[in-house]
Amino acid sequence: METFASFRVGGQRVYGMLHVPDTERPAHGFPSVLMLHGFTGQRVEPHRLFVLFSRYLAQLGVASLRIDFRGSGESEGDFSEMTVSREVEDAVAAFEYLRDQPDIDPERAMLHGFSMGGMVAALASPQVRPHRLALWAPALPELWLRYLKGGFVPPVITDQGGWPLGRDFLLEMPRLQPLEAAQRWGGVARVFHGDQDEAVPPEVGVRYARALGCDAVGIPGASHTFDSLDAVDMLYRETARFLTGQ
Repeated sequence: METFASFRVGGQRVYGMLHVPDTERPAHGFPSVLMLHGFTGQRVEPHRLFVLFSRYLAQLGVASLRIDFRGSGESEGDFSEMTVSREVEDAVAAFEYLRDQPDIDPERAMLHGFSMGGMVAALASPQVRPHRLALWAPALPELWLRYLKGGFVPPVITDQGGWPLGRDFLLEMPRLQPLEAAQRWGGVARVFHGDQDEAVPPEVGVRYARALGCDAVGIPGASHTFDSLDAVDMLYRETARFLTGQ
């Protein structure tokens, strides 16, 4: 069953899609996972990566919630207001929304993030305490520091390929510490990274794995968005194995 989700954060409405398996509800409810999209992304993601993964998980008895961060996709707010800290607020609110659903086991709510969504997931993990944490090609703040040319902060709005990137987004980047947050949380985690990723180099995934004390799974031949059928098949299969405790 797929139903639209909606809740408020900071007076603005966040929209998403809740997937619940069509099978009989377990006694304690279904395990579930909150899925966080990347920079300039949305709850569908490239080549329907999130949609199809949610449906894949539902067939395995795992519920999921895909959200658009405020200022992205169909959620309220403007992209110019977007910061990583605001997305962490959205993630925390979405995690509580997911846990409160009647068919969900609140003790087995998990967290998943892709690219910058992986960084958001790492930063949110000490607060939400997920049952498990899965990261796809997680990014680090240093990947955006190139916009601070010569140490100067750009004007209020930067035209980022048609996206109005706000000054506050760049100002907070040097202060973010996702690896330290991941290490402080210390729960069960796994990192998945394409070995041909040019947007977020695979060594970044290795750094996350070291901070989390977990395995890093390389997806052979995969780019940042895992854009081949073989790569997606392996990504879904290996991530699902981890989320279901196999």
